[in-house]
Amino acid sequence: MQRIGGGRNHPDTAGFICSRVAGFHRRLEHEDRLLHPMRRVGPKGEGGFERITWAEAVAEITRRFKDIRGEWGGEAIVPFHYGGSNGLLTDELLDVLFFRKLGASRLDKTICAAPTTEVARGMYGRMPTVAFEDFPRARCIVIWGANPKTSNIHLVPYLREAKSRGTFIAVVDPRRNFSDAEVDLHLPILPGTDLPVALAMIDHLVRTGRLDESFLEHNVVELEPLFEQAQDWSLERAAEVSGVPAQSIRQLAEIYADSEPALIRCGWGLERNRNGGQAVAAVLALPALLGKFGLRGGGYTMSNSGAYSFDRQQLLGELEEETRSLNMTQLGRWLNDRVEPPVKGLFVYNANPVATVPDQNAVLRGLSRPDLFTVVFDQVLTDTAAFADVLLPAITFLEGNDLRAGYGSYAFGGIKPVIPAYGEARSNAVVFAELGRSMGWDDPPFQWSEEELLLRAVEAIEVAGQRPSMLELAEGRITSVEFAGGTPVQYASVFPRTPDGKIHLAPEVLGKTPYRFLENPVSDFPLALITPASSRRTNSTFGELDAGPVRVKLHPEDAQRRKIESGDRVRVHNDLGEVVCLAEIGSAVRPGVVVIPKGAWRKASFNGYTANALCPDHVNEVAGAACFNDARVEVVKV
Repeated sequence: MQRIGGGRNHPDTAGFICSRVAGFHRRLEHEDRLLHPMRRVGPKGEGGFERITWAEAVAEITRRFKDIRGEWGGEAIVPFHYGGSNGLLTDELLDVLFFRKLGASRLDKTICAAPTTEVARGMYGRMPTVAFEDFPRARCIVIWGANPKTSNIHLVPYLREAKSRGTFIAVVDPRRNFSDAEVDLHLPILPGTDLPVALAMIDHLVRTGRLDESFLEHNVVELEPLFEQAQDWSLERAAEVSGVPAQSIRQLAEIYADSEPALIRCGWGLERNRNGGQAVAAVLALPALLGKFGLRGGGYTMSNSGAYSFDRQQLLGELEEETRSLNMTQLGRWLNDRVEPPVKGLFVYNANPVATVPDQNAVLRGLSRPDLFTVVFDQVLTDTAAFADVLLPAITFLEGNDLRAGYGSYAFGGIKPVIPAYGEARSNAVVFAELGRSMGWDDPPFQWSEEELLLRAVEAIEVAGQRPSMLELAEGRITSVEFAGGTPVQYASVFPRTPDGKIHLAPEVLGKTPYRFLENPVSDFPLALITPASSRRTNSTFGELDAGPVRVKLHPEDAQRRKIESGDRVRVHNDLGEVVCLAEIGSAVRPGVVVIPKGAWRKASFNGYTANALCPDHVNEVAGAACFNDARVEVVKV
């Protein structure tokens, strides 16, 4: 392979892609690339394996799963997976059919985007959101809990264009990710205090008579629970809790209210704490309270998945009866015999939980159990793969067929292989179909070829309410998403998809006490740890290319108190674990907060543990989501 670049015919990439994917050839040719099925030899975790054939691997998995199901029941087997770089053909399609037929436990996918997804669905019903190309039309843009420079680089040119047109841009984030020339206002709030800040803004808007009463009367329901909680949050009280000046909160509220069009880009950072789901709801309530819809460039942007639908039942038919569901955030708990029946079989694919799941020490203990049969199906020898009993080599997105929706972009594309599969690597669809046949199941999807699966899947897709071109997708081309007038305009060409067509400010997902703020328990550890995305990895993907060392970022005031300088070896610790790494001092992070990017592999730290070793596994009331940013730590010089 010579190079990987961005497609010039894509509506947003316009010929450039992030450096991580531009260097993807390094993963293809890395020494840790998995090329053949393998079986463990030696103790779990040491990474000793011997090569076996695909027939041997499939036969062993089939035998062990049948044995577990016979002795403990199907629910003693758990699929652990996330998205990886997979699309509609390779995630939650034939794999779902396989594990449902097996009677395995189901997995609640809560590590990322669970609260935002559920809250947006409850409030707006997956209404399509503002397109990136319409950002320059806004007169005020609020980026709340997102860092496009790391996780959405194709939004950055539109932000720069908006700034050049005089748009007021504000950022709410504990870190400073933009320069003063790029944004007009930065609120470096303490982690987990997004909710008080949003409620104080709402209370101020109510008290100053800025609500759009006509819009509320005709389009919004369930206001009282929000107003009841907001009235307890003055600007001054929110300032005290969040660590930002009351004047900055007032300025943000008033400029946002007075600007037309005004736009909120709601990210995923604000959901990663015990108040995350409630905070997302309060932020998404702001455009509804002020009627910030009906104009191009006005409203909110979050996930654009509402533009697409995929009818899996059309392909799979009626699935088996539902089984118990286990929360992926609490993997360490349920691997260590805290559930009945106990977990005896684990199939990991599209994920690397050792590097991503909270309470890393508990996860490692669970994976080390000699009575746990573990299959890992991945492209490279990850930290999790080192604990596998059977390893299966997976193809990359360059080596197989798939169907993908854009991440932020309103585009839908077919994917065709551009290189042959390395070694004996296979796709998810091929492997789960073969496993299904090995179990003796004759369901038609397990008999289809990859080409037939692709064609049938295209027939089950709708893009903006229309069937896409089968020819374009089957040939690996992009299909643009067309709304009336081009891109979607909320409350002009697209509307809430709730059952009654209205915005619900207190959806059931918020629980019995919507918008209630929960204080963090008093801790012996004084520093809040946040674990944002890294520019060197996509979550844990590409961790094999990053030898470290892991760095913890501290504000100069916090470093001075601890007599720590940049480059010092330090121990970041709490009751859950410790990470030995290097210190990096800078004012981009606010006092009282330290930063270790998520997704690093164990080899990148000096003691073999990474940021998730410090993160608790308690969950958010909304969607049972992970609360990474509730971690509190101390940092000491080694």
